[in-house]
Amino acid sequence: MRFQPRLVSTRSVDDLVKAMGAGGMSKSQVSRLCAEIEERVNAFLHRPLEGAWSYLWLDATYVKVREGGRIISRAVIVAVAVNEDGKREVLGVATGPSEAETFWTDFLRS
Repeated sequence: MRFQPRLVSTRSVDDLVKAMGAGGMSKSQVSRLCAEIEERVNAFLHRPLEGAWSYLWLDATYVKVREGGRIISRAVIVAVAVNEDGKREVLGVATGPSEAETFWTDFLRS
């Protein structure tokens, strides 16, 4: 999965920040914020997975997204495990067009 903050408008980020109680943001501030978020998300998605897990949950849901000027449904799948300390840990997240077998297979191999 690749995080794509550039698909979010400057105005929508500014509106979100205002809704959270902070002041408005300039276009350059939004760009810097999105770059930082992208860096952190990609670091999380590409981190090495180490240790053992007692339990593993795989689940999917569908969300509406804007793509090519249209609103479409996309599958979001997530893998959550319980580590050796008994804590839940998100192992991975991915989006795709559907829950097709190839999507799950690619996700589990990544």
